[in-house]
Amino acid sequence: MEDRGQSGASLERPGMDRVRDLVAGGDISLVLAQDRDRFAREPAYHYLLRKEFEEHGTKIRALSDRGDDSPEGELTDGILDQLAKFERAKIAERSRRGKRRMASEGKVIAVPSPLYGFRYTEDRKGYEVNETKMCVVRRIFEAVAAGKTLRSIKKGLDSDGIPTPGSGRSWNTAYIRQLIGHDAYRPHTYDEVRELVSPDVAVHLDPNKSYGIWWFGRRRHHHGHRSEDGPDSRRYRKTKKRVWLSREQWIAVPVPDSGVPREIVDTARERIKNNRAAAKTGARFWELSGGISRCASCDRAMSGTRVGGKNSKRFYYRCPNNAINGWEACPNGKHHRAERTEAEVWGEISSLLKEPERLRAGVARMLEDARRYDPQHKMHVWAKRLAEVDAKRSRYQEMAAEGLIDFDELRAKLGALEAERKTAARELEAVQDKAERLASLKLETEALIEAYSSKAHAGLDLYTPQDRFDAYKVLGLKVIAYPDGTMELVGGPLRSILESRRL
Repeated sequence: MEDRGQSGASLERPGMDRVRDLVAGGDISLVLAQDRDRFAREPAYHYLLRKEFEEHGTKIRALSDRGDDSPEGELTDGILDQLAKFERAKIAERSRRGKRRMASEGKVIAVPSPLYGFRYTEDRKGYEVNETKMCVVRRIFEAVAAGKTLRSIKKGLDSDGIPTPGSGRSWNTAYIRQLIGHDAYRPHTYDEVRELVSPDVAVHLDPNKSYGIWWFGRRRHHHGHRSEDGPDSRRYRKTKKRVWLSREQWIAVPVPDSGVPREIVDTARERIKNNRAAAKTGARFWELSGGISRCASCDRAMSGTRVGGKNSKRFYYRCPNNAINGWEACPNGKHHRAERTEAEVWGEISSLLKEPERLRAGVARMLEDARRYDPQHKMHVWAKRLAEVDAKRSRYQEMAAEGLIDFDELRAKLGALEAERKTAARELEAVQDKAERLASLKLETEALIEAYSSKAHAGLDLYTPQDRFDAYKVLGLKVIAYPDGTMELVGGPLRSILESRRL
């Protein structure tokens, strides 16, 4: 069977499964390729493939073979296989190095499809706004900031017939969440961008404009194969592992401003920060998933797992960190029975929802605590600190101009001031965000009381697992799972309503 370079006879190409079927059926006795690396560039895979074919009386040969079946011939061909592996590794290394260099120069690395809401420039090295799609992006951010759920936004986009980013038939809430978290849509000031990029990139930016940030090099992808026993022969399934790199390895690339106001972006992100979707694996709805149930030892979100056979299924919540990485990563190896835990949690929460006056009293305590926090005073303090830093900076520059201090001293003093300025700016922004949350606190909690106390009288026993999950999210509930098998209810943002209690 001759390799014509299309499906190919390689473990890394889908056509190899068809070749194996023919070999297993005894239809061919020889598989021929142009080069040895068309079978595989990994010597181990090449060896396994050859042995597997030999079991069916089939040989694999390449026009680039340099040896025969003698030990000397196998040694020669083994060297060629190692060279092919080395060549692939060098190609990948040069490709990564070239992409990092382009990104450090402020260029976007083109992939088949640009980020939604943008399109590539003519040279495919930058972004420009696609106004038609960016209007959809603004609609998503504004809807989330206004309090709409991701599911309702998805339904609205589908009902309006808005095309999906890919070739799918409907929008996906996971994609909408990813879009909201992307820094390309969040406006950054010129000073913020200048701190993230090299001076050669910053010199081409307009100081009067805002920019989004497209990050390159956040994750490294590792590809491989896993052997599996098939019905007739061994199969090799592709595997892909993504590893997050350290923040210092990320490269910022400025892109045009999306036009979404920064306060709307930040509000939308805050609303979905702890609002992950519930899992539906294992033929059931896990109503304490999505970040509601968390490990007390490592703070990872608990995941659902199923054990037992077809007729004896049992469902548990467990810490994925312990299950995947072992006891050294997390000592919490306790499995919590799902049905019992969910029933106990709902028993506590339903009793709360049946008492609207208790809810109102909790809201009153929460608002009283909030009034003790004076955001205006704190904003004034940090704004004054920023003004003092700017004044010191000007004085140091004047002293250097008059020769009272040398440039090394000036550089050291300005460096210390810059660190102080960043801290003050960060604290000021945090206080402003908290002030905005406090301003909407009363409206949100009153809406919560009206929604759930009225439903309570309609019959809490009729709540579906999805209804319970939604209620937990609105209440900001956290269920902390301990290694001793107990679980603690924590109110989260509404902790004055939900007193912490152990189950």
